[in-house]
Amino acid sequence: MFTKADAEAYFAGEKIESLVFVLLGITAIVVAVVFWFWLKTPLHKGAAVPLIIVGLLQLTVGYTVYSRSDAQRKDIVYKMDLNPDAIDTQEIPRMEKVMRNFVVYRWVEIVLLVVALVGIFLLKKQPDKLMLYGVALGLAVQAAISLAADYTAEKRGAIYLNGLKDFVQQTKRMP
Repeated sequence: MFTKADAEAYFAGEKIESLVFVLLGITAIVVAVVFWFWLKTPLHKGAAVPLIIVGLLQLTVGYTVYSRSDAQRKDIVYKMDLNPDAIDTQEIPRMEKVMRNFVVYRWVEIVLLVVALVGIFLLKKQPDKLMLYGVALGLAVQAAISLAADYTAEKRGAIYLNGLKDFVQQTKRMP
């Protein structure tokens, strides 16, 4: 049976992963700044563009998830004890939406990765297009990192959602 400890573990994992996302975002931003202001080649400036754009997204999403995880954890544990119906009417629908969003994120990341890889392949021997080649390289790195991170989060989310559904079924069976 899905327990409060399982819910706590899910949110602890979410918090850790969101902190990793924050660190990835900060790293990408720092690398982009170094590329743009110190290395300054067209290749580096091109790579800096997707690094900073996606890095800012990673930082924002990571911080948002990190900052709300503790409150969500407390809310769910409270509801499991005192308002289990809210798990069925609120948390499960929220998580189903999160899981649908992961499918969208996955396909966007796959498309961006494929576009980037095609760009790398087509531009690798065109010295007059080094900036675009850099954009493709930076985009490929960021798309691959985001895809891997979201894959991990999606798998954890699926386990949590299934646990919530089991919890609801167990509580409905109790008198």
